[in-house]
Amino acid sequence: MTYWVIIGASLLVSVLVSSTLKRRFAEYSQIPLRVTGAQVAEAMLRQHGITDVRVISTPGRLTDHYDPVSKTVNLSESVYAMNSVAAAAVAAHECGHAVQHQQAYQWLTLRSKMVPAVQFSSNLLNWIMMMSIFGLFFFGPMTLWIYVVLFGITTVFSMVTLPVEFDASRRALVWLESSGMAASMEHEKAKNALFWAAMTYVAAAVGSLAQLLYFLAMALGRRD
Repeated sequence: MTYWVIIGASLLVSVLVSSTLKRRFAEYSQIPLRVTGAQVAEAMLRQHGITDVRVISTPGRLTDHYDPVSKTVNLSESVYAMNSVAAAAVAAHECGHAVQHQQAYQWLTLRSKMVPAVQFSSNLLNWIMMMSIFGLFFFGPMTLWIYVVLFGITTVFSMVTLPVEFDASRRALVWLESSGMAASMEHEKAKNALFWAAMTYVAAAVGSLAQLLYFLAMALGRRD
């Protein structure tokens, strides 16, 4: 029961943060700027001397991300073509990751190195949970410690992600202000939009930590 309470609370917080984020972006998407998200991204990359990263449009909504492998800033269709405060904030944030990559930002480097281990851990967790539900995997002391190790890896990844995301937003806001892309009022709204975007990562990290502590407490209790 305790586990499901933790899951339920984590989901509730995640939904509340996500809904607030969507409302803020919907609101700030109505505040026009003179440039599109794509133009903001290209300008920020250019001013940082980054010439080997392409800005491309990707399908979906809030699917924006920076891919360090292909060296592309992927902007969702609305952000790519939209000239609004929301689009500028998102575009500048993703370019913040490109700047981190260029400067070998230590937290981004660490997160990138953790990706294979996190993917393996997440896939194994899903398989173990499915097998446990159908009675194909015995839920004993060993299983608990496996959960602790796997959740430990994903939790550390979630924690490492926080400074990466907050730093990318900081870089985005500094550039938006110094470049004159956004006026003071627009800058504050961009800051608020990026704050709620970052809160989605905070909610995920807290939820992962809560699950880790739950299984750790169970494992230690079984040992005693």
